Amino acid sequence: MSDRKKIGLGLTGFGVFFSFLGIIFFFDKGLLAMGNILFVSGVTLTIGLKSTMQFFMKRQNFKGTISFLVGFFFVVIGWPILGMILEAYGFIVLFSGFWPTLAVFIQRIPILGWLFQQPFIRSWLDRNQGKRVPV
Repeated sequence: MSDRKKIGLGLTGFGVFFSFLGIIFFFDKGLLAMGNILFVSGVTLTIGLKSTMQFFMKRQNFKGTISFLVGFFFVVIGWPILGMILEAYGFIVLFSGFWPTLAVFIQRIPILGWLFQQPFIRSWLDRNQGKRVPV
């Protein structure tokens, strides 16, 4: 793994962490904005600028991209709750194709893997594998 990708993964992790702190601290707009900036810059460093632009500009991801950007704008101007609702919707729409890959990765983690092997969760994952979130 290159240094650029390591830094990108670190920035993405810090972005998620700062967003989590922003939510815990009653939707603090400074922490939420910092988390958003770190997350987007981390994704850009991890997969590259060209791939990031192609991902966000795909026709099927357009609603998610617009929702995420409008949510970010609302966070910056001081409406963090509405902004986070829009960002969450955009995040789900944008990354809905990655849930099956994430489920396979989580199954390899010791304690979470055991949890994901339980019959109820396993049947739900098998039923929804490969489906995108309807928009």
